[in-house]
Amino acid sequence: MTTLSLPDEIDHVGLTDSRFTVPGIRCAGCIAKIERGLQEVDGVDAARVNFSAKRVAVRHDRSLDAETLVAALGRLGFEAQPAATNPLGQDDIESRTLLRAVAVAGFGMMNIMLLSVSVWSGAGGVTRELFHWLSALIGLPVVAYAGRPFFSSAVMALRHRRTNMDVPISIGVLLATGLSVYETATGGEHAYFDSAVMLLFFLLVGRALDSTMRNKTRAGIGSLLSRMGKSARVVAQDGSTKSVAAEDLRPGMLMLVAAGEALAADGVIEEGRSSIDNAMLTGESIPQAVGFGDAVHAGAINMGDPIRVRVTAASSDTVIAEIARLMDEAGQSRSYYVRIADRASRLYAPAVHTLALLAFGGWMIAGVGLHQSLVIAIAVLIITCPCAMGLAVPAAHVVASGVLARRGLLVKDGSALERLAEVDIALFDKTGTLTIGEPVPEIRHLSRERKSIALALAQSSRHPLSRGLARALEAEGVTPAVVCSLSETGGTGICGSWGDTRVALERTEILGGGLSSTLRIGKDRVDIQFLDPMRPDVVETLHALKTCGIDSRIVSGDRQMSVNALARELGITSAAEMRPEAKLTLLYALGKEGHRPLMVGDGINDGPALAAAHASIAPSSASDVSQQAADAVFLGRGLMPVALAVEVARRTMRIVRQNFGFAIAYNVVAVPLAIAGLLTPLIAAIAMSLSSLVVVGNSLRLARDTKHQPT
Repeated sequence: MTTLSLPDEIDHVGLTDSRFTVPGIRCAGCIAKIERGLQEVDGVDAARVNFSAKRVAVRHDRSLDAETLVAALGRLGFEAQPAATNPLGQDDIESRTLLRAVAVAGFGMMNIMLLSVSVWSGAGGVTRELFHWLSALIGLPVVAYAGRPFFSSAVMALRHRRTNMDVPISIGVLLATGLSVYETATGGEHAYFDSAVMLLFFLLVGRALDSTMRNKTRAGIGSLLSRMGKSARVVAQDGSTKSVAAEDLRPGMLMLVAAGEALAADGVIEEGRSSIDNAMLTGESIPQAVGFGDAVHAGAINMGDPIRVRVTAASSDTVIAEIARLMDEAGQSRSYYVRIADRASRLYAPAVHTLALLAFGGWMIAGVGLHQSLVIAIAVLIITCPCAMGLAVPAAHVVASGVLARRGLLVKDGSALERLAEVDIALFDKTGTLTIGEPVPEIRHLSRERKSIALALAQSSRHPLSRGLARALEAEGVTPAVVCSLSETGGTGICGSWGDTRVALERTEILGGGLSSTLRIGKDRVDIQFLDPMRPDVVETLHALKTCGIDSRIVSGDRQMSVNALARELGITSAAEMRPEAKLTLLYALGKEGHRPLMVGDGINDGPALAAAHASIAPSSASDVSQQAADAVFLGRGLMPVALAVEVARRTMRIVRQNFGFAIAYNVVAVPLAIAGLLTPLIAAIAMSLSSLVVVGNSLRLARDTKHQPT
């Protein structure tokens, strides 16, 4: 597994790390050039590229400033800016730019093709010239606008004496457009505005899809950081309080945290007792009782009484900020086949240019004249333009994503399908993933009177067990009793008076792998057991994965007893009480052993693991952070979409390999014909478009009915 993480922790004296946004990263060659080039700069210790985020992390001497590193990237041919000054919205800007270019190219292509039909049908003379001029009026501005993403990238590459995939695309489009203008101005028989615009449209569609999917993979970081409190009430030495922004908090300050408030910094409780919703770290839905001396973290919610917390870490030093950093570093699109396409385009581009020059020179020597030699050379460039190669991957990804969406699984990163096809071990979180995540009470043994009192108490509490009990009782149509003088103690329970009788609903610890509340009515006492039921098809899903050769494990932040109980029931191994860094350590260890793990989780604490795993899936009930960090999200209460994703992913990779095979065979057959002068640019454009349609048509075979579980 490759991540943005630098080789070691930054513990060398005088070293620091900086991150830069580099929009010009297009292919594997860009990655190698940046990493090698930066490591040659004096004072740079290491550099790593995050391809999906288009970011570069640099470990360097503190004497080097950001401007120096930006200048070094500029000398390598890449515009850059510090990531801190370039928010996540930059990716949205790029996606919107590409989508506008797709719309313009699509509009131009449809209109030019309509005009071309008459020419292809035999229109001649003044009619043909009129249609050519109309095509020029549409095609020239369309090419100028829609071709900017390719032209600017190609110019930047050539200016620094390197090539990339955009160079042959730009040459082919510009030569076809230039020849079309010449043919139109001289009354020639053929113009090729349709082929130039069609080429841009197909390539822009693939690039826009890739950009949109890549953008979604990083949106969770902002969602995660939004969980932190924006400010805190800080207690001064004289006892007065004032509001301080989260970024201005410092270790040693004393925060007053009210009930229902999210903590703005990490700290230790100095006064008070309460219950803390710490699901972002542990993944457990049940609030944790805390008191003097207990550590609490930014983003956690105080569910009970007010507490005073001494700040130990604030702003970027908090645990939640560290989770966000881990997600940013771990979340990288590892698209193997996209890199193959980039490498192939980069390798055969010089060969194609050489062949076009040889064809031009050879036919000039043969005496066919400048015009015909140029037509043949352009035909060679057009027919070898990597359109089919560029669509081989995204076309299959889009069709497969549609198939999975209809079956209840949403894929937001195309490269995830490649990685899903490779997984050999599945790691499942417990609460909210293997289980529903909603505690369900056993209330059949309660009398009508007890149910009425229990509902009155439960309705007045914010605790998840109380809310679950209230839902169950309300569903039975129970009417709440009249209970007065209600008082809730954080982490303990809620009590009140039912007439002259003291009543209470108290929480107890884990009992036999489940959860329990105790209803007290005077001296009478009755226990109410809670269970977090499994998803209805967990056993079938694990069996389906096993059939595919994928072993399953539970890795959870929940308590040992409840995790072990579920693991015994399912017959799989487990690890409990795992914090985010422990899950990451396990993933990296599995990677070193040669495994390719699939992580399935729902809690904020699962965010880094979901981002770092070879592939990852989250339920629709998961936190926003987990949904954004995961490669895919499944809908509904069933777990079977996880196994279905593996089946469809493996079918998709077979289709992708077939697409690559066809693209290679197409070039092997078509290039000699173009060099031999047997293909005009018009025929070359049609053949290029047909090759793209064949790739798309082959990908559409994925839309055929898929089984509910792998075979």
